[in-house]
Amino acid sequence: MEENQELLQDYIVIKALEDGVNIIGMTRGSATKFHHTEKLDAGEVMVAQFTENTSAMKIRGKAQILTKYGEVESGK
Repeated sequence: MEENQELLQDYIVIKALEDGVNIIGMTRGSATKFHHTEKLDAGEVMVAQFTENTSAMKIRGKAQILTKYGEVESGK
């Protein structure tokens, strides 16, 4: 239970570096499926949290992603 609580406290910050960056939340469980999408334009920032339902996020487009593990840039 304690490990699960730590997981649910993880946040990531996503900053769009171009228009039309897509963020797709993916479900937890035996069959991974898309369950939520957001679209960001250049300069917009989203703070996202992993939950009991969200186990992964897929990011399409050029974006800066900040986590407690470091920084990564997605895109072309």
